[in-house]
Formats: sequence, structure tokens, C-alpha cells
Amino acid sequence: MSDFLQNLRTRAVGQWDAWQQRRRSGVSTPVDVAPAQVGRVVLIVVALLALYYPVGMLLYNRIDDDTDFQPSADYAVQGGSKAVATAAALIDREADHWLANKPMLHPAAALDNAPNFQLGVIYAVSRFAMELGDYIGRMRGSSSINADLDQAAGLLKYDGRTWYWGQGNIIPTAKAESQYRTAVQALLRYNKQVAAGNAMFDRRADNLIAFLDRVAADLGSASATLDARAKLSTGYFDTMSDDDFYDVKGKLYGYYLILRDVGADFEGVIQQKNATAMWQGMLESLRTGAEMAPLVVANGRQDSMLVPSHLAALGFHLLRARQQIREIGDVLQK
Repeated sequence: MSDFLQNLRTRAVGQWDAWQQRRRSGVSTPVDVAPAQVGRVVLIVVALLALYYPVGMLLYNRIDDDTDFQPSADYAVQGGSKAVATAAALIDREADHWLANKPMLHPAAALDNAPNFQLGVIYAVSRFAMELGDYIGRMRGSSSINADLDQAAGLLKYDGRTWYWGQGNIIPTAKAESQYRTAVQALLRYNKQVAAGNAMFDRRADNLIAFLDRVAADLGSASATLDARAKLSTGYFDTMSDDDFYDVKGKLYGYYLILRDVGADFEGVIQQKNATAMWQGMLESLRTGAEMAPLVVANGRQDSMLVPSHLAALGFHLLRARQQIREIGDVLQK
């Protein structure tokens, strides 16, 4: 779109310069020819500018909630953690199409659903990275945090809305997506160390329980966000309902993919505790919530016959998954 507009501008300037040159050289030219040509170009430019944001938004808007997503061979590490590979691939996928920090002149700046979904996904992955550094990725109480995990966890906390400028920064800074790509490389290095036996990925039941407790706590916080917004019952006339909906949807999606593959990493522990069926039920609840995609997010009363409450529906699947996570934790402790 921008290249097309630049070409039109170049043509308009060229035609104007040619008319001015003919006028100075005394070449007979109808008085209204050049202005008419310029006028037509100006009208085209104005029309394109009017379409720039809506068309650009359609081109850039993408919510990739593919629950069958799998890391490619570039991320998978034989003998490493499947969940770490999936986390790295997921971050890289979103960073390649990052929308949450686009400046006002970019058409994606007017989007809100896709950026909020991405922020939710990165939040879920960042919590996993923190748990890796604090528990799973080291021998608790007797070893320091892995340097690559420490770097990845720190970078994933970076504000996803940060561009070169903005968010109060006057001096140019790093874009969010560049920080996330660096985190991907740190996770891949760590996973290769795990495969080589040079780094810890401790598949103990208490480590899994600690991670599940953190996920349950995060889902509880997300539930409170949905509940506070749902109580307003603002129907279709609430510009914030879709923001909350897609942020939580992104978290459910991120946690679904990570827990799906954490289940593969800790398969022995889960089978030993006879929790396989419970684990699959928990994943199904997360998946159902992550796949919700209403055409328009409505925040109606929960007993309304005409206007649905998509926030309440999403909250149901979230709370069901949270309860199942708690139940799995109880089983693992026995």
C-alpha cells in the first residue's frame, strides 16, 4: 500500500514539474490540463488514504489460534523438552507478525483484538519461562539459575507495546519483537544444553505441581478480569469487552499448547499417578476456550435471550480448566 502511494506521489510531482517547465519555455498548453491531471491524482490519493486504515487492518489482522500447532524441525531438539521447543516456536511465530506495538501511521495501530491476543500468548509463555528458571530448570536450593533461562524470562517480560519510541521513552529503544526473538534463541540454547546433559530439566512431580499452581493462580486472575467486565452487561456497546476477551483467549491458547507438551515431558509422572485422563480433560477445557471466536464480542446479561455474554462463556471454560488443574495437583501430591 505504501509503495503504491509513493508511486502516485512521484507521478504527480513529475507531471507538475513537466507542466511548469513547459510553461516557462513558452510551449502552448491548455490552461486547465495540468491542474486537472494533478487534481485527479490528488483525488486518487485522498481516496486511497480513506481506504488505507480499513484495508490495511484487514490485511494485517490475524489471530492464529491453531490448537494443532507444532514446532518445526528448526525448534525441536532430540532429547530436549518438547514444551520448551513449542514455547520457542510460538514466540517466534508471533514475533514475525507482531502487531501490539505498531505506530499510529501503521494501519495495524487501529487493531485491538489481534494485539491483545498476542499479548496474552506472550504472557502465558513468559510464566512458563519463569517456572523453568525457578524450578524445573535447576536443582532447587543447590544450583544457580541457568543463564539462558534467566535471559529468556527477563526478555519475555518486555512490554509488548514498545516500538522504537512510545510508552514514555524519548530515546530510541529496542522493539518488543526483537527482544522476543532474542528470548527464542536463549530458549533454544537451553534446550540443546538439556539434550546434551549440560542443563537441568527436572521431571519431578513437585516441579510439575509448582507449575500447575502458578497456572491456576494466573487463570484465577484472568477470571477476575472477565468477571469485572461481565458485570457491566454493556451488550455490544463496550469497546473494552473484546480487549479483555482476546487477552484471556490468548492466555488460554498459550497455556493449552504449553501444558499439552508439558504433559509429554512429564508423561511418566502423570501416568504413574493415574492422572492421564484428568490431564486430557483439562486440556480439552483449555482448548475449547482458546478456540472461541465470536464474530463480535458481546457483553450481554447472562440470562439474556438476545445478547449473549461471550465473557461469561469464556470464563466458564477457564474456571473448569482451573478446577481440573487443581484436581490434578491434588492427585500428583498423593
